[in-house]
Amino acid sequence: MSTHDAPRASDRRRTPAEEARTLVASMTVGHLASIDAGGAPWCTLVAYGPTAAGDPVLLVSSLSEEGRNLAAEPRASLAVVDPDAPGDPLDRPRITLAARAVRPEGERAEEALHAHGTSVPGAMLYAAWDEFELWVLDVAQVRSVGGFFRTDAIDRDEYRAAEPDPTAPVAAKAAEHLNKKHSDGLLAIARELAGARGAVTAVCTGIDRYGIDLACTGAGQSAAARVLFDEPLAKAADVRPATVGLVERAQGE
Repeated sequence: MSTHDAPRASDRRRTPAEEARTLVASMTVGHLASIDAGGAPWCTLVAYGPTAAGDPVLLVSSLSEEGRNLAAEPRASLAVVDPDAPGDPLDRPRITLAARAVRPEGERAEEALHAHGTSVPGAMLYAAWDEFELWVLDVAQVRSVGGFFRTDAIDRDEYRAAEPDPTAPVAAKAAEHLNKKHSDGLLAIARELAGARGAVTAVCTGIDRYGIDLACTGAGQSAAARVLFDEPLAKAADVRPATVGLVERAQGE
């Protein structure tokens, strides 16, 4: 079998910076921490939309506590987590973005409003009201927590150079579909491409732009396996043909 015909079993995954960018792009709500006039921390729930560089854009009332705080002290942070992720809340991936809040002007303000409105369409109903102001959180550093004992510090340049995973919006549904409709195909992938020859069951536990994760069982034991796609996927629509391609190769078609 040629190298092209046998996708590599590998641990290549999204980098911490890619994970951070993907989480920011996937969510629209976070917890903003700002500093009040007395120096006390103030945390509140806010909606945001990310710019192309991954900087969250807020539309905040100047009458609110957070609005007054940002105007007086631009240092702030935004914590983002996926509330629907399974398992223990403290074992879910989450990030904190340390940033400086900036009021965009001119063309940058238009781009920021577009970014916010794309993620939070309802905000356009009040975006033109005098009391609401745009703030861009210019990210300086990111602290990423991937679960228990998995933490990473990501600097500004690394965060900006990374890209959100384009498969994230469809990955969960694609994995569910594979488990419901293509269990035989997943087992073939586990045995033939991941090297889990003794597997009797295989369940897809995740998909990203680089490959798929499997939970395999056999002979009273369980193990995780991973198989990469031939190339990183460029868009969400690539997930179906890429996974079908793995099944076909595993089954010798």
